Amino acid sequence: MMEIKRNIFNLFKKRAVKLILPAVLLAACSSGLKTNTTDIAEGWSANSINTVIFRRNSVVSSDKNQYAAFYDTSGYVILARRSLGSTDWEIRKTRFKGNVLDAHNSISIMIDGAGYLHMVWNEHNSELHYCVSKEPEELELTEINRMTGKNENSVSYPQFFKLRNGDLIFVYRDGESGNGNMVVNYYDTGKKTWTMLHDNLIDGEGKRNAYWQLDIDDNDVIHLSWVWRETPDVASNHDICYARSKDGGKTWEKSNGEKYALPITLQSAEYAAIIPQGSELINQTSMCADKEGKPCIVNYWTPEGSNVPQYHLVYNDGKSWHAKQISQLTTPFSLSGVGTKRIPISRPLILCDKNNSLYLIYRSSETGNRITLSVCKDGKRSEWVPIEITDFSVGMWEPTYDTERWRNSGILNLFVQKVGQGDAETIEKIPPQTVSVLEVNLTE
Repeated sequence: MMEIKRNIFNLFKKRAVKLILPAVLLAACSSGLKTNTTDIAEGWSANSINTVIFRRNSVVSSDKNQYAAFYDTSGYVILARRSLGSTDWEIRKTRFKGNVLDAHNSISIMIDGAGYLHMVWNEHNSELHYCVSKEPEELELTEINRMTGKNENSVSYPQFFKLRNGDLIFVYRDGESGNGNMVVNYYDTGKKTWTMLHDNLIDGEGKRNAYWQLDIDDNDVIHLSWVWRETPDVASNHDICYARSKDGGKTWEKSNGEKYALPITLQSAEYAAIIPQGSELINQTSMCADKEGKPCIVNYWTPEGSNVPQYHLVYNDGKSWHAKQISQLTTPFSLSGVGTKRIPISRPLILCDKNNSLYLIYRSSETGNRITLSVCKDGKRSEWVPIEITDFSVGMWEPTYDTERWRNSGILNLFVQKVGQGDAETIEKIPPQTVSVLEVNLTE
C-alpha cells in the first residue's frame, strides 16, 4: 500500500513542477485593496502565542458584537468587545493567566447561537481550562469548568466551530506529539450541555498523531484534513488526508461517499496528497470548501529537486485530488527539530468567497514580513495574483480571522499583531506590540 502512495506522490510532484506560475503573476499589485485597521491594546509579543494559526478563534462576531482575546504582557487573558461598525473597544482584563513562554498555549473563543462566549486557553498537554460568559454578549466569565469530564487531562490545540443551528463543535488532541488522538465534542446550545462524539476520531495507534485543520461549509458539511507526525520532530510530518461529516460530526466518510469505520487510522485514511517525511511539510495550516462543497487545502512543502518549501493548493474537483504549486519563493529552510519553529514564512490561510474566488493569506521574509493576500479567480486554480495588504512588518505573525463574520457577511477581519518567535520555544526581546483588527475590502 505504501508503495502505491509513493507512486502517487511522484505524480503530484511532477504536476506541481509543471504548474509553477509565470513570474508576471507573482509581481505585487500596485492598485491594492482598501483596508482599515482598528487598534485594541498592547499585548504580549515576545513569541507568537497570540497569532498562531490554529487559534479558533482569535476574533469572532455575533450578530451585533465582535470579540477578541489575547494575552497581555503579564500573561493575563484579555477580552475585548465592540459593536459591529464601531471603533471603540471595551477591554476586560480577566483573572485567568497562561504560560506565555510556550507559544502552543493560545486562546480560542467562540460565540454560540444563544450569544454566550466560550473560551479555552493555556493548553499544551495540560488539563482543560474552559469557561463561559455568565450572560449572553457579556465579558464576565464563569469559573473554570469541565466539558464532559472525559479525556480532559492532556489537552492541546483546542478549537471551536459553529454550526448553522448555533450548536458548537469542539476538537482537541488528547495526548502528545507523535502519540495522540483527536477528540470531538458537541455542544447543544438549547440544553447548554456538552457530549463527547468521539474520544478517538483519528487514531495514532500509539505511534503517531494527526495535526488537522477543519472547516464547515454553507451546508453544514464538516471538512477535515490532516497530516501525520511520527515523532515530536517536525520533520516527521507526512502526507495529507481527508474526511467529511454530513451529520454534525457523528459519522464520517471519504470524498467519494465511502463510510469510514472509526477510528480512522494510517491504513484506512483517504490520501489527498502523498508527501514523504523530510519534505518540510508543515502541520496545522488551513482548509475551506468552495461554493460547490469541494474541499481546498493549503500547505507548504519542498517540490522534487528543490530545497525551498513552496505553498501548494490541494483540492478535489469532485472526481479526484489535485495539487498545484502557487508560490515561487526562493528562501530554503528546514523544519527539523521540536517545539515552535522560527520560520521565514507563515503557515497559510485559505478562504473562498461567494463568487468561488480563492484567497491565500500569508507573510514572508522575502517581502519584509508584510501580509500578502494572493487572489485566484480562475476555476482551474492556476492563476494567483499576490497583493501586499500591509506596508509594515508583522514579524513572525500567522493569519487568523473572524470566521463567523466572513461566513455570514463576506467581510474579512484579520487579527494582527507584530510578534517575535525564537526557535524551539525561545522568545525574542521585543517590547509589547499593538493588537489590531485589519478589515480588508474584497468587493472592489
